[in-house]
Amino acid sequence: MSPATRRLTVAQALVRFLSAQYTERDGVRRRLIAGTWGIFGHGNVAGLGQALLEAGEDAMPFHQGRNEQAMVHAAVGYARHLDRLSAMAVTTSIGPGATNLVTGAALATVNRLPVLLLPGDSFATRTADPLLQQLEHPVAADVSVNDTLRPVSRSFDRITRPEALVPSALRAMRVLTDPAETGAVTLALPQDVQTEAYDWPEAFFADRVWTVRRPAPDPAELAAAVRAVTGAERPLLIAGGGVHHSGAEDALRALADATGIPVASTQAGKGSLRHDHPADLGGIGHTGTAAANDLARTADLVIGVGTRYTDFTTASATLFARPGVRFLNLNIAPSDAHKMSARTVVADARAGLTALTEALAGHRVDPVYEAEYRAGRERWERVVAAAYRAGDEAAVPTQTQVLGLLDETVGDDDVVVNAAGSLPGDLHKLWRARSRRQYHLEYGYSCMGYEIPGGIGVQLAAPGTPVWSLVGDGTYLMMPTEIVTAVQENLPVNLVLLQNHGYASISGLSEQVGGERFATAYRYRTPDGAFGGAPLPVDLAANAASLGMEVLRARTVGELRRALRAARASDRPTCVYVETAPPGADAPGAHAWWDVPVAEVASREAAVTARQTYESHTPDIRRHL
Repeated sequence: MSPATRRLTVAQALVRFLSAQYTERDGVRRRLIAGTWGIFGHGNVAGLGQALLEAGEDAMPFHQGRNEQAMVHAAVGYARHLDRLSAMAVTTSIGPGATNLVTGAALATVNRLPVLLLPGDSFATRTADPLLQQLEHPVAADVSVNDTLRPVSRSFDRITRPEALVPSALRAMRVLTDPAETGAVTLALPQDVQTEAYDWPEAFFADRVWTVRRPAPDPAELAAAVRAVTGAERPLLIAGGGVHHSGAEDALRALADATGIPVASTQAGKGSLRHDHPADLGGIGHTGTAAANDLARTADLVIGVGTRYTDFTTASATLFARPGVRFLNLNIAPSDAHKMSARTVVADARAGLTALTEALAGHRVDPVYEAEYRAGRERWERVVAAAYRAGDEAAVPTQTQVLGLLDETVGDDDVVVNAAGSLPGDLHKLWRARSRRQYHLEYGYSCMGYEIPGGIGVQLAAPGTPVWSLVGDGTYLMMPTEIVTAVQENLPVNLVLLQNHGYASISGLSEQVGGERFATAYRYRTPDGAFGGAPLPVDLAANAASLGMEVLRARTVGELRRALRAARASDRPTCVYVETAPPGADAPGAHAWWDVPVAEVASREAAVTARQTYESHTPDIRRHL
């Protein structure tokens, strides 16, 4: 007897297949593809558009986006908040709709976060050639603009025949659910193939569960790790995003409680311990705390858990300065585990931390060392309190005072979303993370424009949770479009919009590297052509209101305090708009270097001086071998 089949178009079959995919970890089952974002054009409206309509909202919930890049950001925010156990798909037309996916795809892959991309493509049959928006490559007729997605995708395929969908779709699900391999997965779908009918085996549409594994440590690697820890006098643990993805926060706390090993965190790992845990030192690296960085410089063993060791974490390879310092890395991805010439424990973060804690039973760091780092964290807490302090209710708030007022407004389960500008540095140093998901910083790609759609993704993942998207004016102007989506879906995302009339973060960096703040302010030109005139008469609050948000303008500390409270109580998308004062004396600067090369030859004094400063740091760069 022939196997049972069902006649569907390629697009209909793909939607039906996706609706039957699940993940399972620790006995908890979730839908793998929980919904699809889309903007329709001629490259997908008759294929995936028709298929989604026919499937219905129960089979495949649909979300209407306004910008293709933003749709990917929303899907990524959703997946990150749910520990990569559930993801979303994104469909676009061909041409510019497809190429708009590239930045979002890069963000997903850099951050190891799953998203399924379904761009339309030119005709596989080539009966219409060239199509509207088709790229004609002079020497490779099989190349389309979708090939720009190859380097930023963990898996890429172009479905030129209906039957090719079966193995390709299965491979896509495997990559999306692999904790060591996940990222953006692209299935490019030619416009004609989407609508082509085929007799599909019914087994293709059966419910399929993808187990998200928790590999345990190899016994030999674990034994070597125990010897490294017990032989260290000044160990320091760095918690990366892998701690959150694994749900390993309790296991990390158990290790810190049992051994007294202090914990610093990357941007992705912040919140792995609550801010008030006695072993928590806050952020590490260029945007880290003095408490964490001082300890890092004298550590003899650095234990990296779920971290990629980016330049911000290592202070461009200058932070871990002690001669003979060694590294021990617990990571599910072998490529990350082997960084810094480390001893490796290739395993799931929770499984590895649990095994390490058990194997270290009875071991604890020296009480003198413990007292030292606890005193350091107490000193830093006084720095935080000073930066947050806003005593004058009538004063214009600084950026750090805005964070202080938000800190007093939020509850333990609120989520703060940010990605770019000067806010990530202040947040990493100052924010008091109270729960495992509260601190949502996209700093792998640090993409301006992530915050609003990323916040929408978090809101979809956690209905009823207060979500705060923090943006400066530069970031807001990059991508305010998804405000309309939040209004349409009545998602009560809170937007805190800080107006400082330019690119504040890069302005400061420009001055440090001899760029003299060139072209970093939003101002009219002066007679000599410089951007040094009056601020531009841009009213971003009015813009947010025109897109449907409720807008609360705050000019003073007192008004901002009331506006934040009102926004948190609101049941609709709300924007709190505030023009900030220049940083005060209490705003902490960087406590570790960042390697941004300076012009080796220049005629302007600022660049010459900056080069001298730069060359004073480069001798500290070291390769850990």
